[in-house]
Amino acid sequence: MTDHQAAAMAVLGPGRNRYADPAAWAQLHAELGFELPGDYRAIVDAYAPVRLNGHLYLSHPATERRNLGRWIRQTVRAWSEVDWDDVAPDEDPRLLCGLKSLRFGGDDGLWPLASTDRGETVFLADAGTASAWLLVEDGEGGWTRYDMGFAEWLHRYLVGEDTAGPNSSAFHPGPVELVSLPMAPEDRPAPWYGSDRGM
Repeated sequence: MTDHQAAAMAVLGPGRNRYADPAAWAQLHAELGFELPGDYRAIVDAYAPVRLNGHLYLSHPATERRNLGRWIRQTVRAWSEVDWDDVAPDEDPRLLCGLKSLRFGGDDGLWPLASTDRGETVFLADAGTASAWLLVEDGEGGWTRYDMGFAEWLHRYLVGEDTAGPNSSAFHPGPVELVSLPMAPEDRPAPWYGSDRGM
């Protein structure tokens, strides 16, 4: 069985752990009412705030800019304003993914974990349970369920699999490009590269 957290981190290369802070996670978990999955926290601590391969963004709870908690709250609020009863059946995640109801935030709601500049959003479902899974919106109203944890989803994303529905691969040949996101007005994005994927 593949250790997807180790596999994803091997592709990304050594983490920098610039903002790893257990107190920031504890505060975020107290606000959310549950703990985000350990594989997600480990990856965020190692690399975030970061942009991966020019598309995928990860935020961190210990930073003022690109703060994960603030982004989660804003994203939950925005998605909660959608009137799902007016959505076409082929864009209704309740029908596409067999959901009885659709909520963002709350005990049984969807929680955003990551997003891309292509409009995709990765949501955690069944948060705080051992059976948590992911639901990805493709930025155009399409939804796909992934019965896996974040590390497995990220590993599959990094090796070029479709991770936001059919034909959604964002594979870039060569090592993964990671860009540290600016934390102060005078900062500039600083790229670095992961391990050679041999592809």
